[in-house]
Amino acid sequence: MRKLVLGVAALCLSGMTAMAADDPIAVRKHIMDSVGAAAGLSGGMMKGEVAYSPAAGKSAIATMVAAASAFGTFFPEGSDMGDTTASPKIWEDAAGYQAALDKFAADAGAAMAASGKDGPADLDAFKAAMGPVMGNCKSCHEAYRVKK
Repeated sequence: MRKLVLGVAALCLSGMTAMAADDPIAVRKHIMDSVGAAAGLSGGMMKGEVAYSPAAGKSAIATMVAAASAFGTFFPEGSDMGDTTASPKIWEDAAGYQAALDKFAADAGAAMAASGKDGPADLDAFKAAMGPVMGNCKSCHEAYRVKK
């Protein structure tokens, strides 16, 4: 199970380098797909719909850390046009958006530090670590994403 979860996370994040130079919108979507998968797994475990596994919890947290460290670099000028749900507010309020990214990175880093070598020991520890990270997703989407 652990190898499967870690393999899926690696595959989700592996395509970013090839796309980066040509299409920042595609990279952003790819990263968000990874974040969505990690959030789905996390939410399922938090709700008791998926059995909690420390390795799966650690993988979800690691995906969030990777996304937080890379995501902000894929919003160059001009990438607000095209097939994107990124709000113009990202470019209009660059400082506010950077602050949201910094909070996401800090909370994801804290979750990783709290998760230990093998992942959060139990579901309560996972909820305590991952809850703030997932709260960032909601607040950032509300402020910096155009609703479809």
